[in-house]
Amino acid sequence: MSSARKPIPREVLFGNPEKAAPKLSPDGRHFAYLAPDEGVLNIWAGRWDDPSSLRPVTKDRDRGIRSYFWAEDHKSLLFVQDRDGDENWHLYQSDIAGSTPKDLTPFPEVQAQVVGTDPKFPHEVLIGLNARDKRVHDVHRLDLRTGRLTLEVENPGSVTGWLADTRFRVRCAKAMRPDGGTELLVRDTDAGEWRSFISWGPDDSGGAHGFTPDNKGLYIESSHDSDTTALWEMSLDGASRKILALSVDADLGAVLLHPTDFHAEAAAFERDRLEWTVLDEKLKPDFEALSKLCDGDYHIVSRDDADTAWLVLYNRDTKPPCYYRYDRRAKTGTFLFTTRPKLADYELSPMQPVKIKARDGLTLQAYLTVPAGAKAEKLPLVLNVHGGPWVRDAWGFHPEAQWLADQGYAVLQVNYRGSMGFGKAFLHAGDREWGAKMQDDLTDSVRWAIKEGIANPAQIAIYGGSYGGYAALAGAAFTPDLYCCAVDIVGPSNIATLIRSIPPYWEPMRRIFDLRVGNVDTEPDFLKERSPLFSADRIQIPLLIAQGANDPRVKQAESEMIVEALRSSGKPVEYLLFPDEGHGFAKPENRLRFYAAAEEFLAKHLRPGRKPQPAAAPPSGAAAGG
Repeated sequence: MSSARKPIPREVLFGNPEKAAPKLSPDGRHFAYLAPDEGVLNIWAGRWDDPSSLRPVTKDRDRGIRSYFWAEDHKSLLFVQDRDGDENWHLYQSDIAGSTPKDLTPFPEVQAQVVGTDPKFPHEVLIGLNARDKRVHDVHRLDLRTGRLTLEVENPGSVTGWLADTRFRVRCAKAMRPDGGTELLVRDTDAGEWRSFISWGPDDSGGAHGFTPDNKGLYIESSHDSDTTALWEMSLDGASRKILALSVDADLGAVLLHPTDFHAEAAAFERDRLEWTVLDEKLKPDFEALSKLCDGDYHIVSRDDADTAWLVLYNRDTKPPCYYRYDRRAKTGTFLFTTRPKLADYELSPMQPVKIKARDGLTLQAYLTVPAGAKAEKLPLVLNVHGGPWVRDAWGFHPEAQWLADQGYAVLQVNYRGSMGFGKAFLHAGDREWGAKMQDDLTDSVRWAIKEGIANPAQIAIYGGSYGGYAALAGAAFTPDLYCCAVDIVGPSNIATLIRSIPPYWEPMRRIFDLRVGNVDTEPDFLKERSPLFSADRIQIPLLIAQGANDPRVKQAESEMIVEALRSSGKPVEYLLFPDEGHGFAKPENRLRFYAAAEEFLAKHLRPGRKPQPAAAPPSGAAAGG
């Protein structure tokens, strides 16, 4: 790696973006985005063609706003916010005039979920609330003019998701079955009886993306007749069905539906990179134009109701994400902004898709990032394990990969068995394999990197958050000679206590944990064997553990149990507790404190002698466990 390269300041990678998440108003006259105001992410809005009109329309001074959308009335901006990471999301309403946000769901310890909006009903929003029963969400119709909430559908106890038809009536629901499978329930009218439309056993996957324009069918995602999920169009009377899009290599990803008549236009699939299948011939010239507008993988993230303007995100590995406004009539695009323009002053490291064979022959899709300008030879390596575990790593800009590569580390991100997106056989190869074959995949990937000459076997760290944090603890406990240090962020140490303390709104999905992880009531010894807490005596390497005090998914006790076990045995462990965070670190000052500590920890144990960047002053309220 060239000594002339400038190190990337942590603030540039992990501080607030300068701008992010743009969205067009339904009439296309205005657009909004997230940007800091007095150091906190807020919604800014104005006319897209008049920069002088853009100004903050919210005044959050705490956690920042991370998720918002335009209502169909063309003026309301709605956003969700919780308190210190407790995930009891409230729905708030502001507007382009910047009026004081109104809490539309002012109920303590109640979580709001947005079900949908519809251009034909501009003053209404469908939302789910778990006010009646913390375990399930009932659908309410919200009138934005009055704030009135009207119960639309009561949850029978098994529904985990709702879908409105093209008349904005709730006529489809996804429900859990007692065997751990799922089914779609439909009704012929908004007052009719629910009936089972299609079901999947616990080894299959499926769901609904939307109603067909005539409301007589559904666009269904299903793995019934293939290993991967495909996009189907199925009539509600069962008379017809047809495959619209299928890849033998990857599950169905995003589905693009028209904003006002809701017909299916395109479908995305991702193995190592994102690829689109165009279903509507009228869109082919647009997708051809988008492929030439900018390099990278692209997503259409917003469009006006007239469907003449699109906002398009381009994701690249060696540049931060950027956005364009695309004019469908002219087939041309206008650059809007990049999320972190200061990164243009630094050389970023490329991410390469690689395939790795596990010991039983299973092929693992992985991504290798090598420091820019360096040869992939005998480098210190960080195995960065994704959370979930039922999600996946993807190609593109990854701040942690860039941060680690900038310090001279190779970074390996592996889609171990149990990751989603690669078909049902690959997903269910991870069933009951926490700490076993899922962990073996990580071990085999490290050994691949050593055999290929990429990694120095004496300088390997394991790092991850959530399930990735569990994997970091498991790596330290179950393969104690493979790694020289480990970093665990909000990772569980005891699977039984993790499952017993899941949030109440996960209760309908409890059977999935029984099947994919283990039954907490009937298999205590099995889960104990797979829990790093009970093998803490085998841990010999230094650990850094970070935890949010308000985490509703992985409770604070999960970190503190293993910290106590290690300290009582005189084992080296550093512990950071953030009292105002949940499952991850939303506040930039907390992120920066964590990454400063992690950088110092890795420099000390993975690459002795390397000097980390100076740490920023710790924010008030953050606690250190040692």
